[in-house]
Amino acid sequence: MTEKKDELEIKEEPEIYPLSSDTQVYAEQMEMPLETGHAKAILEGLLFIVGDEGLTVEQAMSVLEISRQRVEILFDDLMKEYAGDDNRGIEIANYGGTYRFLSKALVHEYAKKLFQMNNKHATLSQAALETLAIIAYKQPITRVEIEEIRGVGADMMLRKLLARDLIKESGRSDAPGRPIIYEVTEEFMNTFKLLSLDELPELPQFGDMEESDELFGRE
Repeated sequence: MTEKKDELEIKEEPEIYPLSSDTQVYAEQMEMPLETGHAKAILEGLLFIVGDEGLTVEQAMSVLEISRQRVEILFDDLMKEYAGDDNRGIEIANYGGTYRFLSKALVHEYAKKLFQMNNKHATLSQAALETLAIIAYKQPITRVEIEEIRGVGADMMLRKLLARDLIKESGRSDAPGRPIIYEVTEEFMNTFKLLSLDELPELPQFGDMEESDELFGRE
């Protein structure tokens, strides 16, 4: 009778998902359920989907239906995983609560070679032309100021334009955080056959394909 009672009291252990040591410690402190492995995988997938637009803490909270503290823990854990893995060419950056995938510094020289393999003028996208025009008219200008004008993230576009040598970093602003400021280069002037920026026509409304194409003589 005793043996049967012991058998009935045996319970299956719940399945858990492995987490990194840092998140495991936080989870124990906050009494978080260990099923967070799925939440972290979903967060990673969302970051990939949104691309250069980035994912805010608030968006992640709403989609995953979890607390701010838990979202920040998940983001922090992902950032550490990507930054610490030398076999990955991308990392996660946090810009004022918006998280994005970025290529690591070791990739930049190879990205520059890749972009230079193509015709610099013909392969510029509409988004690149708009970003380039903003810099030409408003320089010196910071990434945040560019994003305020265009209404979308500009980090990836700036990297592409830097790789094509059409823009350059020309110092840092005196604004809080001392953000990098950008200007166009001599390569930009040569590419678009300009002797001076004074030759630029009246500033177009960004987002208008025809006007942006006309600005840089694109057919």
